[in-house]
Amino acid sequence: MAEANWYVVHTYSGYENKVKADLEKTIENRRLQDVILEVSVPMEDVVEIRDGFRKTTQKKMFPGYVLINMVMNDDTWYVVRNTRGVTGFVGPGSKPVPLSEEEMARMGIGKETLKIDLAVGDTVVVVSGVWEGTIGQIREVNESKQSVTIAVEMFGRETPVELAFSEVRKTN
Repeated sequence: MAEANWYVVHTYSGYENKVKADLEKTIENRRLQDVILEVSVPMEDVVEIRDGFRKTTQKKMFPGYVLINMVMNDDTWYVVRNTRGVTGFVGPGSKPVPLSEEEMARMGIGKETLKIDLAVGDTVVVVSGVWEGTIGQIREVNESKQSVTIAVEMFGRETPVELAFSEVRKTN
């Protein structure tokens, strides 16, 4: 069996979620789950501050586009291409071009997310790098960058230091 790749499909603006729903329904009805593996409308959290209130909303990362993980053949091409709202695959002419590993990594597709048990206020010890052996208290956890900012004492005052999750270990 051929290998599944990620493809980008251009849609009418504002129809991304409708295209996704229609495709998922078609996949289920035609039993194509083994060749069209996933349909995705990448979203990102955006923090807006309005009237002094902090509000988190989700916005489409690529308006007008839907990502599809599928095995490309004549049947899957036809199903996707003839879904209402789809204007075509991204690629020269009518030939779809799969996303490269590098492009997928930049978009965060297929990237495994690291879950950690670190929280603001925890005391950690640095286990590698130039700060190895240093003990500090976590001031900030940044999951998207997979880092923590700890406060260490340097020259008699607290100094913030940003470290990767892999560089620190929680103390008991």
